[in-house]
Order: sequence, then structure tokens, then C-alpha cells
Amino acid sequence: MPRKQFDLIVFDWDGTLMDSTATIVKCIQAAAKDLGLPIPSREQAAHVIGLGLGEAMQVAMPGLDPKVYPRMVERYRYHYLAKDHELTLFDGVPEMLQDLSQQGFFLAVATGKSRVGLNRALNAAGLLSTFDATRCADETFSKPHPAMLQELTRELGQDLRRTVMIGDTTHDLMMAQNAGSSGIAVEYGAHPLDQLAACKPLFSARTVPQLHQWLNENA
Repeated sequence: MPRKQFDLIVFDWDGTLMDSTATIVKCIQAAAKDLGLPIPSREQAAHVIGLGLGEAMQVAMPGLDPKVYPRMVERYRYHYLAKDHELTLFDGVPEMLQDLSQQGFFLAVATGKSRVGLNRALNAAGLLSTFDATRCADETFSKPHPAMLQELTRELGQDLRRTVMIGDTTHDLMMAQNAGSSGIAVEYGAHPLDQLAACKPLFSARTVPQLHQWLNENA
């Protein structure tokens, strides 16, 4: 059956496929506490999810001595590695990905995680062979720069105009805009609904099953 709008569906990872927002926030806060720094609020910490780790720390805690940020990253990784084995995919994600793959869509991931972190997460979730291509923040420009989507479409021989980016942050939706692709928001992740709506996504899903249904009917 010919696809209506899209050939390539690109997913963000944290807060979109993996239920990790609260854990990431707590790990950022714990890293700041370890170093005796002012602890960012939940909103400040959640806002930077999706950015590369070094950039995320600078945005969450601006104005610190530049030498502090690598130590923040180190402490964050310590706390996150202690918890990442507890993280799970959102309900309905494996079924949605399997269904979309069987329908012949190209599937990809564009994430602020490192390559090592994403590979570990994919392996733990049993999804190593699910995606046709993946891009991480330590391999190219961080969101909202369009490079991740540009590189994924080039690697897979796809058209940016027939590509959709699905994510829980404004960083994801702005990346899609910057690349000339479509964007879909999910409302159960890191960024509040009003910020997502301001990016004018093609669709905004309250749950994974609602996203799955929309893709089946419209993608």
C-alpha cells in the first residue's frame, strides 16, 4: 500500500520511546548536589533533555566556571549509569515500532544521547535491529541543528520532505523545521504542552497508542 506522506519516521529516544525524563532530571540534580552547586529546578533540568550532555549542563546551569561543566557531565554519568538498567520503554512502543516496520517505513533515531549510551539502551530494550539508522549528539551537531535529519536521510536515500521527526521537546520540533521536515509532538515527555504547541507540530499525541493510531491512519 503506498504511504500517504512519509517514508522515513525518525524518533527521539529519551521521553519519546524511553520513559526516562524523571530519571534524567534527578541525575542532573544529583550531579549538581555532588559538586555543591545550586540545584536546578525540575523545569530547568527537563528543558535541556535532548541536547548533547555538555551543552545540556551549560543550559541548565548557566554562568558557571567552564571547568565545572566536564565535572557535571562526569557526575551525571555516574548517577545515570546506576539507574539506566531500571528504565523501560513506554507502554505500546515495541508494538508500534514492529507494526511500522512491517508496513515498510524506514525507522531511525535522532537523540541527544552518546553513541555508547544509545547502543546500551537499544540493546537493553531489545531494539538493536529495529532501526535502519541512528544519529547521536556526539557524532554531529546537537539539536535543533538540522544535521541529524540531513545525515539520516542521506544515509538512507530518503527525502527530507517525506520525513517526520517525532519528539517530546521543542529541540526535536525545531530541528524538523530547520531541516524542512514535518514534526510530531508527544505530550508525555520533558517539555510542557504550550511550548510544544508553539512549534506548530503536525500532530500532538497524548499517548503512544494515540501516536500509533495517527501514524497508521495518516503517515
